[in-house]
Amino acid sequence: MKPVIDHIQITVQDMAVAVPFYDKLLALLGFDVKRKVVATVEAHEFDVVEYPHPDLAFGINSPRASLAQESIHRRKPGTLHHLAFKADSREEVDRLHRELVAIGAPIVGGPQVWPQHGPDYYAVFFKDLEGLKYEIVFSEQGH
Repeated sequence: MKPVIDHIQITVQDMAVAVPFYDKLLALLGFDVKRKVVATVEAHEFDVVEYPHPDLAFGINSPRASLAQESIHRRKPGTLHHLAFKADSREEVDRLHRELVAIGAPIVGGPQVWPQHGPDYYAVFFKDLEGLKYEIVFSEQGH
């Protein structure tokens, strides 16, 4: 088996905040947001918005009501630390950085070389509006 991810689903605190942001973010990353699917999974008591793409589907879920006010922290056990998307070039990282700023994504660091990850590891780190951390990276070594 090849280690290829089919889809990712994350839970957000507030769908009203998250959906408009992810519509903009995922469009920057090559998703056709006009194809998004909005549904309710009654058996598990959550709403979901899925953004299909031939290479990776991305979904956001509403939280369980009893957990909705918990703080987001990427160092909690069982929590996604961050998610990285691969760019085709440093220029693409730079372009996406400018577009991330334009949509209001909080920039955590970069774009720059992060030598602790490799001599040519060029990335920008950012968060969504609720604090989930993401990265866009280019590396000649295919990190």
